Amino acid sequence: MNVIEQMLPAAPEIFLLSAICIVLLVDLFLKEAQRGISFGLAIASLLATATLVLQQDLGATQSAFNGMYVADSMSGVLKLFICVAVAVALIYSRSYAKARDLYRGEFFVLAMFAALGMMVMASGASMLTLYLGLELLSLSLYSAVAMQRDSVRATEAAMKYFVLGALASGMLLYGMSMIYGATGVIQLAEIAQRIADGQAHSMLLVFGLVFIVAGLGFKLGAVPFHMWVPDVYHGAPTSITLLIGSAPKLAAFALVMRLLVEALGAKALLVEWQGMLVILAVLSMAIGNITAIAQTNLKRMLAYSTISHMGFLLLGVLSGSNEGYGAAMFYVVVYTLTSLGAFGMILLMSRQGFEAENLDDFRGLNRRSPWYAFLMLIIMFSMAGVPPAVGFYAKLSVLQAVVKADMIWLAVVAVMLSLIGAFYYLRLVKVMYFDEPTEGAPIEATADARLLLSLNGLAVLLLGVLPGGLMSLCHYAIQFPH
Repeated sequence: MNVIEQMLPAAPEIFLLSAICIVLLVDLFLKEAQRGISFGLAIASLLATATLVLQQDLGATQSAFNGMYVADSMSGVLKLFICVAVAVALIYSRSYAKARDLYRGEFFVLAMFAALGMMVMASGASMLTLYLGLELLSLSLYSAVAMQRDSVRATEAAMKYFVLGALASGMLLYGMSMIYGATGVIQLAEIAQRIADGQAHSMLLVFGLVFIVAGLGFKLGAVPFHMWVPDVYHGAPTSITLLIGSAPKLAAFALVMRLLVEALGAKALLVEWQGMLVILAVLSMAIGNITAIAQTNLKRMLAYSTISHMGFLLLGVLSGSNEGYGAAMFYVVVYTLTSLGAFGMILLMSRQGFEAENLDDFRGLNRRSPWYAFLMLIIMFSMAGVPPAVGFYAKLSVLQAVVKADMIWLAVVAVMLSLIGAFYYLRLVKVMYFDEPTEGAPIEATADARLLLSLNGLAVLLLGVLPGGLMSLCHYAIQFPH
């Protein structure tokens, strides 16, 4: 096989990296008024990358770079959603970024580098590749949070994110080094083979697993590794919060699947990490939902909501079946879609010198704009798991997988905690529809952001009525042997 053929499976990543270099160079020669060119190039690059992913045979599994990289159905579907989610996040952010001096080449390039890191994580077939992708994503996001250098809140959030993120990366790397010590290989498939053949040092393997689960818990924002989430969501500019709160969850799901299921999914180890994930999931759902009730800041409320959603995501993974993994993938895609819509609405309501990040800022929204109030209603219903929004079906599919795994008590706990969570989502709906408006300024946004936000909200509703297609795609993408 020649060099070109070996690199073909990684064509989308290679193209995106080349596009990043072009955007970086072009931006150097542009005046402030011409920033739209960089923005347009960034969006076009992400959509072209998504097209390249679609051109590949998603049903086939191809490896490259001596087995360190794999292009399979799961990575293909995730990369497609990652590119689209980052492009949507950039379009939503345009007006907000312009008003706060964030509409710069650095913002677009960091978002594209983050997308590249996520794509590498989705296709990592070796612990080294996964770690490289994770660090590329993390460093891009740390820098993006700190872009508002004059803001004390943003700088503080960036420092917390950097320090805790570095700690998590260290834990993950330490866990990976232990797995390497126990098996003598870094390729995920070979690790699984060594464990299945009984050629791994069992004590070292379990120690490594503990560190890996802790590192993954940090990256997902699961309790008790959640302390960075509310502070970073609140402190970062909302356009950056949107970026952090959407697409990276898809990459985190890929990381969990590659490390826990693909490499450490052997029956003996499954029981070990299943027990750990049960604790993380229950604590995340409990603390996330209960603490969110006390929040009056919408970004902090959505941060605690993210923690509870990550608990639900872990339920699908810990079920230990392909059906559960497919349900978890469906859940994370749906969560990304609703998260884009929720933060997109906050960006839409914000304007120069005004951050629409408190619950009171949404008072009487139905009188100011019935359409946007309706879109936010659908998004909140989806997050709460209320039919007919797609979030209901996402939660139901995860709960079904948990029940089939004979963990009925866990499904009951999840349902009870979801009922608690429904309170703070419906509180926002009550504020929008039944309170008097305190804000009278017109809602200003670009036509593309308005159209995209409308499509986003309607997609949440439509997928709730017809979830079969996306669900089938997610189940098709998960092909892990048992």
